[in-house]
Amino acid sequence: MQAAAAPRSPGLPFSRLLLTGGNGFVGTHLAPMLSAAAPGLSRLMLVRPGSPAPGADWAVAEAEIDDRESVAAIVRDFAPDCILHLAAQASVGASQAQAEATWRVNFDGTFALAAACARLAPRATFLFTSSGETYGASFRDGEASEGTPLRPQNAYARSKAAAEEMLRDVLGPENRLIVTRAFNHTGRGQDERFVLPAFAAQIARIERGAQPPVMMVGNLDAVRDFLDVRDVCAAYLALLARAPSLKMRSVFNVSSGTGWRIADLLTLLKAQAGAPFEIRPDEARLRPSDIPVAIGRSDLLREVAGWRPAHPIEETLRDILAHARQAAARV
Repeated sequence: MQAAAAPRSPGLPFSRLLLTGGNGFVGTHLAPMLSAAAPGLSRLMLVRPGSPAPGADWAVAEAEIDDRESVAAIVRDFAPDCILHLAAQASVGASQAQAEATWRVNFDGTFALAAACARLAPRATFLFTSSGETYGASFRDGEASEGTPLRPQNAYARSKAAAEEMLRDVLGPENRLIVTRAFNHTGRGQDERFVLPAFAAQIARIERGAQPPVMMVGNLDAVRDFLDVRDVCAAYLALLARAPSLKMRSVFNVSSGTGWRIADLLTLLKAQAGAPFEIRPDEARLRPSDIPVAIGRSDLLREVAGWRPAHPIEETLRDILAHARQAAARV
């Protein structure tokens, strides 16, 4: 039986929100922000079977994201008027080694959710978290805006770009689609597959004597646009708050507009280290990029949603290192 309609939450223009990927890196930051921003919102988190339970203020439904029948049943029973789709295989490095799994989650899973939404929640808003990686080779021409051609260069980015195109077709005409292309974002809780947490974890182990005083690194020359994960979450909330005024098909970059050389970020982290160490290249980590600089423009997001990054990179690095030290102390 379909869920009864509920009054809209005073914090967001929705009454029933379905969140996927809520147990992931971004989701663990976003879920409590959603709870705080819209305490009256009926909230359901779709998680993989056997995943850790979220906070008590979230109801939970278990399903593999690409299981079309299970996903459809969840959408039918919960009847969301907003779907916030975070679930993805998000590591660029892992996507190349696990291309089939990447496409299954990032494309097939998104298709399953979109098809269910179109049939069973035909007026719901659907926010899809894509990636600045989709611009790919276009970064050779300079900073990327929403109108920059998508020229993805890896399985992760290709699966996200394909999902964007699919959503425009599969979602119904009354489903509002918001696509966000977030650039590199980091913070507490991100795992060591990503560059800054990998640096921080090594520093924490070196400080405790659990690793020789040698920092193993990959390519330090690339320049990337970094954001704190909390600022990315704030952008999603700002867009949802303004959803009724957005076009039926909208795309927004979520970026700082500032490029950071990876070597300079490592220097900032090293200055906070409690023990000296040598920096040494590791061939296993070296993935030389033919895109030396990748920076995004987020003028549209700033204009439409009034969003600005609130957390400077120095604060983010302190948080990442503090988290890594706590994790090292538990080993």
